[in-house]
Amino acid sequence: MTVAKILMSKGSAEVVTVPPGTLVSEVARILSEKRIGTVVVSKNGRTADGILSERDIVREIGRRGQTCLSDRVEDMMTSNITTCGKADRADEVLATMTNGRFRHMPVVEDGEMVGLITIGDVVKYRLSELAMEKDALEGMIMGF
Repeated sequence: MTVAKILMSKGSAEVVTVPPGTLVSEVARILSEKRIGTVVVSKNGRTADGILSERDIVREIGRRGQTCLSDRVEDMMTSNITTCGKADRADEVLATMTNGRFRHMPVVEDGEMVGLITIGDVVKYRLSELAMEKDALEGMIMGF
């Protein structure tokens, strides 16, 4: 199973991006409105310059209080992000996300973002794959 198959199953390759100067309060509004967990920070909407998640915001509110909401995204984002490509295997991506303790990964081809996958996307696809394997094995055992 590859990242490309997961992206195809999602139906939409839209990646929500914000420019680096965006206020953290605006990102919180976007995350809430779109019911998503992260935005990719991008100067041009095509490359991944950083990433900011709801967890990052909540962690900073807990540390500094609501004053951090007036910070710019570039001051709070993770700038050393891990990406994957369409040809990468999902089990490797899942291991990378688990080991790195993050839940979102931009998919990049030729330097430009082509999608974003979450740990939930990978787990959902893997569960579907396991169900199909189970059905096939049961069919073989029962002689179908």
